[in-house]
Amino acid sequence: MARLILLGPPGAGKGTQAERLRAEFDLVHLATGDLLRAAVAEGTDLGREAKRYMDAGELVPDAVVVGMIRERLSGGGSGRFLLDGFPRSVPQADALDRTLSDLGMPLDAVISIAVSREELVRRLAGRWICRRCGRSFHEVFNPYPGTPCPSGDGTETCDLYQRDDDRPETVSHRLSVYEEQTAPLIDYYRSRGLLREVDGERTTDEVHDQIVTHIPAPPGS
Repeated sequence: MARLILLGPPGAGKGTQAERLRAEFDLVHLATGDLLRAAVAEGTDLGREAKRYMDAGELVPDAVVVGMIRERLSGGGSGRFLLDGFPRSVPQADALDRTLSDLGMPLDAVISIAVSREELVRRLAGRWICRRCGRSFHEVFNPYPGTPCPSGDGTETCDLYQRDDDRPETVSHRLSVYEEQTAPLIDYYRSRGLLREVDGERTTDEVHDQIVTHIPAPPGS
């Protein structure tokens, strides 16, 4: 079996890696945001309960999220899954462990994508957007070439601005929240012998190749 959790701070590339792993290994990709949206759209009991909290601008309780994960995994299938975005705290991890134990689906590995704070800020705080044409640029990965804005008169350059979420001080705060709330999960899973760390500062393909070495092969392969 392959029962995995993917950990990593904002900007570590979890979404990119999760999508590749899902397609390559036929994993059920359990992203909590997607689970919540689907349950609300389907009008399930848990979805209606979650919607009450979401409409009130409150966090959906851990018990509701874990209940959705239980429902999804209890529906049959290969039993091969990848959890992305949950757990975010040690209490959530405890609740998840109890649920997976009840289902007879213990985790095989928790893969942590490690990236330095300096690199994360470089990745997250370099985006600029044009007020006129809406195009997005990045100081490092997709610099604005200085060409005329397609929404202008042919001579004006893009009018670039940075969203509040992309400002260095906001990015730094997001990373601090992650370190305070989620990083303790690394020690939690290391103490259980489940943690597998990979270097997230390599290329996308190299990070993928590191992760693959920690995924158990299906029975009979």
